[in-house]
Amino acid sequence: MSQAPGLAAALGASPEFVGRSGAVLERLHRLYPALIDLSLGRLQGLLDALGHPERRLPPVVHVAGTNGKGSTCATLRAIAEAAGWRTHVTISPHLVDITERYRIAGQLVSDVELTSVLEEIERVNQGDAITVFEVLTAAGFLLFSRHPADLAIIEVGLGGRYDATNVLPSAAASVITAISMDHEAFLGETIEAIAAEKAGIIKPGVPVVTGRQPEPVLDVLEREARRQRARLLRRDQDWRITSIGDGLRYEDDAGALSLPTSALRGPHQIENTGLAVAALRAAGLKVPEQAWSGIACTSWPARMQRLSGALADGLPDGWELWLDGGHNPGAGVAIGAVLATWHDRPVDLVIGMKQSKDAAGFLRPLLGHARTIHAVVEPHQHMALPVEAIIEASGGRALPGPTVAEALACIVREASEPGRILICGSLYLAGEVLKADGWRPS
Repeated sequence: MSQAPGLAAALGASPEFVGRSGAVLERLHRLYPALIDLSLGRLQGLLDALGHPERRLPPVVHVAGTNGKGSTCATLRAIAEAAGWRTHVTISPHLVDITERYRIAGQLVSDVELTSVLEEIERVNQGDAITVFEVLTAAGFLLFSRHPADLAIIEVGLGGRYDATNVLPSAAASVITAISMDHEAFLGETIEAIAAEKAGIIKPGVPVVTGRQPEPVLDVLEREARRQRARLLRRDQDWRITSIGDGLRYEDDAGALSLPTSALRGPHQIENTGLAVAALRAAGLKVPEQAWSGIACTSWPARMQRLSGALADGLPDGWELWLDGGHNPGAGVAIGAVLATWHDRPVDLVIGMKQSKDAAGFLRPLLGHARTIHAVVEPHQHMALPVEAIIEASGGRALPGPTVAEALACIVREASEPGRILICGSLYLAGEVLKADGWRPS
């Protein structure tokens, strides 16, 4: 049995991804074919029928934002696991396998357990309209409610106010990472409108941590925090983090910490590290001193990840292959800052994007750092932007790949010296690249 290609691709899976869990999701998908319909009523009804598992969770850190959500969640997890805490984590989207979405007390969910929970949800739902993403959110809450843990890290899927995860009645702390333009069709056409949707996760009396934001965004967050009587903790006002030598220094009202540098690469990870630390402190959780060492072990795929599998092995000696799933103008700025530090060898870009994204805005900060640019579309890449559109967005600089394998071969063949190749522009492209490289979640 196989999934409908549209659903398989949207879930980050190639058509051969099935398993019993895939078959259940395909049946549920037929109940409500829309992949995205931001609302809470359908899920609230399902959770009521399931006995409200979302009310039986350990302390929750709820994370929203445009860029940096995944990295902040990964940092939170690394610190929590270094503390010896049993930690639940749910993320969105996954890259290779649907089980990536759920880490239960430190371990990825098994396909057997996930399938069992999805079949239970299907029975309880009794054919009512429900989106696949609402089902996946319910599955996370049900899984987490059945396993003891010390912390649950919940990543918002899209937006905040009407994201399925926002059925949570409360949290120990909320985090709102960097906000920029993205998903305008769902969240609004202005930065203020998008900020208002993200701010929807702010709960009454629950502290909320944020980083450096554009002034209009801060205004929106401050108004909502006042309305909810929630303390808003802002970088450079309520907490500070700076790079010092080969480490980091963090400060807030509770005192100063000397921290290791994150294993995640890029100057933007300094803020994501600070957000994680500030959230744990704001939540009132007693973090043992040794737990901060976990920052140096933070792992998160497709975030400035150096590849070392089959694709990388296919390159001649002296070449490096990197991958980043960033896909909006804010991510372009962050990636551009990393490229600005890569002085030791030429940089070649391989770009693939989703149709709804601002390709020109993403590419603008990158173009000045690239020796060559190749536009690509992989066979199973969900809603891929055509190669011709990427070339146009690059101002005509990009060459047609038209696939990753062909682009890599061309770069190597035409180069006068070995370089550093970065594949970027889409998490869906990143998933296909990780499969080709042989990466598997663990």
